[in-house]
This record gives sequence, C-alpha cells and structure tokens, in this order.
Amino acid sequence: MPSIDATRAPRIAVDAMGGDFGPRIVVPAAVEAAREGIAVALVGDEDHINRELADLNTAGLDITVVHASQVVEMDDKPADALRRKKDSSIQVACHLVKKGDADGVVSAGNSGASVACGMFILGRIKGVLRPALAGILPTEKNPVVLIDVGANVDSKPQHLAQFGLMADVFARYVLEMKDPSVGILSIGEEEGKGNAAVREAFDLLRESDLRFIGNVEGRDIFTGEVDIVVCDGFVGNVALKLSEGLAHSLSHILKDELKSSWLSKLGTLLSFRAFKRFKKVVDYAEYGGAPLLGLKDIVIVAHGKSNELAIINCIRMAATSVRNNANGHLVEGLAAHADLTGKPDKTAA
Repeated sequence: MPSIDATRAPRIAVDAMGGDFGPRIVVPAAVEAAREGIAVALVGDEDHINRELADLNTAGLDITVVHASQVVEMDDKPADALRRKKDSSIQVACHLVKKGDADGVVSAGNSGASVACGMFILGRIKGVLRPALAGILPTEKNPVVLIDVGANVDSKPQHLAQFGLMADVFARYVLEMKDPSVGILSIGEEEGKGNAAVREAFDLLRESDLRFIGNVEGRDIFTGEVDIVVCDGFVGNVALKLSEGLAHSLSHILKDELKSSWLSKLGTLLSFRAFKRFKKVVDYAEYGGAPLLGLKDIVIVAHGKSNELAIINCIRMAATSVRNNANGHLVEGLAAHADLTGKPDKTAA
C-alpha cells in the first residue's frame, strides 16, 4: 500500500470507457470533480476522451489522459477480461494505482471485471479474508451501509464478521458516522435465528468491540435504526436490486397516480418540493458507487447506468477515502481484531 502525500490532491484513475454511457457521461463528470480540486486521470481511448474534453472548459484543471486500447464489455466474463484484455481501461487504471501514479480507481464498467482487477492487480490488505462490496442505501434517517452486495456469493461466518469490521471503518472515516451500529441480516430479530453461518457470525460480532445490535430483518434496512447491515453477497445483491427496482416502480406508480385527475395534478403542484426531495432520497446517484473494501488501494464500483452526478460522487468518495486514510485505519482495525483475520481465501473471485 503506497504512502499518500497529504500535501497534494488525491489523484483518481477514472475508467472513462465504463458504464452504459462511456465517455459522454464519465468525462464531464470527471471534469466537474477536477473543479473541486481532485486530480483526475481519465483512462481509455485517447481520441474519444479528447473529443469530449474539447467541448469542456478544462483550463487550470489537473486532468491527464492515459490511453487504453481495449474495453471490457458488460457481458465479458471477469476471467476473460483479465487474461485477454490486458490493455483494457479498467486494467490500465488499476496498474496506474499499483505504480503509484494514482491513488484510487473509479469504474462504472463490468463490475465483475472491476472486482477481479482490483483483487488480482492491487491485492488485498494483509489479514483480509475476502474483499467485499459495500452498498450505500437511503433510509428514513441516514444512509445505511449494506455489505456485501455482490463480491462473494458464498461466505463463511468469519468472512461475515470481517465484513462488519471493514464497513465500520468505512462508515467512520468516509461517511463520518461517529459510532455506527452493526446488525446482521437474518430471518428474525431473536438470537438463534438464521442459517448456521449467520448464527456463528452473530457470536463473532457480539464478541467484537463493534457496536453490534444483533439480528435485523429485511424490513429494518430502511428504517434508519441501524447503520451497517452485514450479509453475504448473494443475499446483499438481491436486496440491493430489489431496493432499486422498488424505488423505480414506486416513482412510476406515484407519477401515474398524480396525473390521474385534475385534483391530483393540483396537489402535485402544491407538493412539488416534497416530491423533488423524495426523488433525491431514492436516487442511487446521490450515494455514488460501492467501495470494494479490503484491497490495498481504493476501488469504487459504480452502477452501470450511472449519470454524471453518480460518477462525480464516486470520485468524491474515492478522494475522501484517500484523504482520510481509510485503508490505514482498516489496517489498524484488523490488527486489533486478530481473531477475524487469517490467510486470504483462494476461492474468492
């Protein structure tokens, strides 16, 4: 893990070719982030990136372009992307970080390839069993961290407990939560509920010095009563996609109902500000992407359909992680929880 010079701006390598919209969305977002004092390295097809930059005012901004001749498509398998596309934008971005030419990576491209490149190029922090993706979801109060949301579809109890530890560090030093509470997702609140892995992880988390509050159910995720919810990547990804789909459907149902009569339309006009706030709360773009916790360097995996705001927030999150030395604090946390560390699991993908 290279040391970071606290006197300079964090430099974030941004996969300009990633996502459904590629440079058309990513480049303007990166320029906006650079206006906030973040150094940006745009990685991808140099000609394409420069065409997008030509339409933007970049005077005085710390933006560099790094050419990559290949792109990992959304339907590419991660293993194939690693072996056959060594000059892809995501691989080149990760190698920039490994060489010390950048401090973190942001990509809205193939999430499996982003996870694989982060793991095999950057490597894991010593003691981390499996890196995990931390999703950030809106609640009735403050955002909740749901971990894991897709990096590991099968997790052992020790993995789950360590996910809670990694999320605790992220919540404290990136989201700036003072004393985050941690719960484990189960089928009931009572102790002893859940499968064998959840029950054993419950005991490990209870014995740690995290502020563990016990089991939480799916309905508890959005109340705001818990700050971190631990689960394996299979369950977490289903919960994440269900949440996105529900928010999207509710928004459409609400729009249809509000257009159903003149009285409803009048109510819409009177409640415009409230609806605007609602849309902002349920918009994933407000929370950026999912950090891949447990790697030696910062990797943020963005939604494939990310708009400019989402990409900007991903770059901000990466820069905040660097400035606040989130990985350094994670190393300290792991050292204090030797019972939750061990040799990395070679089966992790």
